[in-house]
Amino acid sequence: MRVLLVGSGGREHALAAAIARSPELTALWIAPGNPGTGALGTNAAIAADDVPALLDFIRREKIDLVVPGPEAPLVAGLADACAEAGIPCAGPSMAAAALEGSKSFTKEICDIADIPTAKWERFEYPANALEFIRRRGAPIVVKADGLAAGKGVVVAMTAEEAEAAVQDMMADGSLGDAGRSVVIEECLTGEEVSLFAFCSDETAVLIGAAQDHKRIGDGDTGPNTGGMGAVSPPARFGRAEQEAALDLLVRPMLREMVRRGTPFRGVIFAGLMLTEAGPKLIEYNVRFGDPECQALLIRLTSDLLPALKALASGDLGNAGISFSDEASVAIVMAARGYPGKPARGGTITCIEEAERLPSVRVFHAGTALREQDGALIAAGGRVLTVCATATDVAEARERAYAGVRAIRWDDAIWRTDIGARAL
Repeated sequence: MRVLLVGSGGREHALAAAIARSPELTALWIAPGNPGTGALGTNAAIAADDVPALLDFIRREKIDLVVPGPEAPLVAGLADACAEAGIPCAGPSMAAAALEGSKSFTKEICDIADIPTAKWERFEYPANALEFIRRRGAPIVVKADGLAAGKGVVVAMTAEEAEAAVQDMMADGSLGDAGRSVVIEECLTGEEVSLFAFCSDETAVLIGAAQDHKRIGDGDTGPNTGGMGAVSPPARFGRAEQEAALDLLVRPMLREMVRRGTPFRGVIFAGLMLTEAGPKLIEYNVRFGDPECQALLIRLTSDLLPALKALASGDLGNAGISFSDEASVAIVMAARGYPGKPARGGTITCIEEAERLPSVRVFHAGTALREQDGALIAAGGRVLTVCATATDVAEARERAYAGVRAIRWDDAIWRTDIGARAL
């Protein structure tokens, strides 16, 4: 099978590693890829959201299966373009990808399908949003309505923080079009977990779950990020609880999407809050999470490629995948300055030494090769994800942090408490 994987982050490196192990694979391309994916297949210098260029490449290389990694190409209509060309794509249509592309769209689906979620309102004008905040008080959550690469959510503990978020997103335009309108909702409390499933029409097949660590600082302090680390499986959220959450929070959404004439086919990532009143939906994403994907796939024991092929064809009877009973911990090494302006260009060495440690695997995200000498350098905010597995979280955590300490990179920052809550 000739496969094109779209994306360039740690998630895509983990997907490439899983796909590359398949005996059904004959050729793997990654667009645009990174130095890590380049060791597993052939990188193609095409932007992930450049749908016309991707389609030209797909036709030219006679691709059998397209696997979208991030949300941007899906919201831009990659799956629709593939469908028109008769090429299987393991991702949802542009209309169905609105579940991630618009926070207010998801909230409307929840209201109609009776899916438990936070109370909310949408605002198009800063003055109205500010008046609502002053009336409701804090804690309160301000979300950019559109795609913001994981950075469009502010959990404000004071009204002043919420007002500053509205000013930043709506008036100052820090997130561009994504923040032109905002959703403001009640602040849910509890444990946050990420649930993943293959979905087609009204059917959902459980993949698994992980627990992300969103904030930049230890103890969940500082601004939100795209994710600073993950643990899989989450503590006290086993397979029975995961299946029950699918029944409550995912399958009703699938039925509503079918009713609307925009059925969902692809990977659904449901961000949940396990509250005292039961699980409630925080958001849907229409792809694997990052770094949850790395934490999940390092535990994978089955062949992922046939499952992705089955997903693309809508034949979920053949989409099952299996995982080891081991625990995994994923730790993101980010660049100093992230999630603001990250330091770029620093040399990274000793990844091979880290991967010689027991059960440690390092996935590239924001990396590049320096033109002058081919040295590996930092080229983004979240740069590496160091993962490890073990029989329990404590040992997996120890191994993952040993891997982090083995890597040499002067500008690296990371959280020191990933997995601590699971213990």
